[in-house]
Amino acid sequence: MSNILKGLLASLGALAALASPALAQADYPTQPITMVVPFSAGGPTDTVARLVAQVMSTELGQQVLVQNVGGAGGTLGAGQVANAKPDGYTLLLHHIGMSTAPTLYRNLAFDPLKAFAPIGLVTSVPMTIVARKDFEPADAAALLAYLKEKGADTTYAHAGIGSASHLCGMLLQEAAGVQMITVPYQGAAPAMTDIIGGQVDLLCDQTTNTTNQIKAGEVKAYAVTTPTRVASLPDLPTTTEVGLDKLQIGVWHGLYAPAGTDPAITAKLEAALQKALANATVVSRFAELGTAPVPMDQATPAALTAELTSQIELWRPIIQAAGTYAD
Repeated sequence: MSNILKGLLASLGALAALASPALAQADYPTQPITMVVPFSAGGPTDTVARLVAQVMSTELGQQVLVQNVGGAGGTLGAGQVANAKPDGYTLLLHHIGMSTAPTLYRNLAFDPLKAFAPIGLVTSVPMTIVARKDFEPADAAALLAYLKEKGADTTYAHAGIGSASHLCGMLLQEAAGVQMITVPYQGAAPAMTDIIGGQVDLLCDQTTNTTNQIKAGEVKAYAVTTPTRVASLPDLPTTTEVGLDKLQIGVWHGLYAPAGTDPAITAKLEAALQKALANATVVSRFAELGTAPVPMDQATPAALTAELTSQIELWRPIIQAAGTYAD
């Protein structure tokens, strides 16, 4: 073989090597995508993820499979995605806990602002204060009076340190000026199971995990944690209405890929996410659960980055003041 021919073949090989990543990005996705939810199946974040994943599967032409990786307040699943190959086939749908983890966990194995490529915000979910259905206080005013007298003997369930229900419980205790017995669970679903079963007294959790139980009469509801009432629960007063002005919390959710994911891939994921959030079935199901998709200009990497950054700064002093940390 002549040197000229050898040189030509080498040049063609080099060009093919350079072209292959671009071709892979253009063809993406060519296999199923895993969407990690860092909490237990059946919980509120899992519900949001499965609704979104179903429509994204159609838009992308590949299955988006939800994988539950619970534990350590959501940091176990988030860490798994942070260390995943940045090829667009492993995603993370996480909630407000992404912004509290840097303060709650002194030895956090990843930096939420550096370890991920944000794709977009998904939804912001109100929370509700609920109790076992035979809990003594009849309404929110009676609940506050009860807690001031018997708060030290009242059990409060939450889905683990750093979970949304844990954060809401911190704010509830601060707003009411009481300390309760906190009972951590491995996820929101088992916490709700024990509230329904009467094993614990109180829980503050997302409407995606409480609306159906409230409507079915399986739990007693006291208030919703937003400035205005929720359309799916119109008779439930807000925390402001019942004198808990300091208890305002909505649980935002965001979709992430590992840092280093090609922008062409994250752009495809962003477009698929926006299609999912505009889908009539998703909008309807979100409404039934007391929430709504974010506006389209919020389902973007820039909006998610801004929200995450501001929320880290918001929660840092609150957590430090409470003195609650996890190893």
